[in-house]
Amino acid sequence: MNPLARPSVRSWLFVCVALVLVLVSSVAVNFSSYETRRLVAEHQRLQKENNAMQVEWGQLLLEQSTWGSYNRVEQLAGTKLNMRVPAPNEIVMVEP
Repeated sequence: MNPLARPSVRSWLFVCVALVLVLVSSVAVNFSSYETRRLVAEHQRLQKENNAMQVEWGQLLLEQSTWGSYNRVEQLAGTKLNMRVPAPNEIVMVEP
């Protein structure tokens, strides 16, 4: 076989298939990198949003405990509803 002979159709087909596979592989790598960066950015955004919501939840719990404290309820009952704690002689026990 002469080393300077022209390559056969079979070898050209092999080279073309290999070229196509390399191109497809490079596009897949680029797409995978893009998707990874996009998903990491979205994950970071969601983490920040989660942190902000956790802070807000803590503030709401604090506010709820403040509005529902016994001292505040007793103070509002006395000022707005004119309620008071009954004297011991005013307490009536009811039997079933």
